Amino acid sequence: MLLDVEEIINLTDLSFIKVCNEQYGINRGVYNTIDAWFYKQGISNILERRNSILYFLEFIKRNSESGNNHCKFGHGGLTTKLEEYYFQGWNRLFQKLPLIFR
Repeated sequence: MLLDVEEIINLTDLSFIKVCNEQYGINRGVYNTIDAWFYKQGISNILERRNSILYFLEFIKRNSESGNNHCKFGHGGLTTKLEEYYFQGWNRLFQKLPLIFR
């Protein structure tokens, strides 16, 4: 049974982590690190944070050079990828603003 994003972000903690593991190959420790990182960025609403986590994992999966669906991070690579993903989004938003706001 395939679930849409809205259904996934509303799952119980255990079920949400299980989806992350099955779809992206991340374990609870990596999930907790990603969750804490987004929380520190000011995303305190759990549903928004879970949505951000899914979009981040999808970003990693699509930009991965490996042929499988698992997200892989080397030493220090997780933080680097989180920053790349998060601040790339802010840069795109910033570029769309009229010059008066820059």
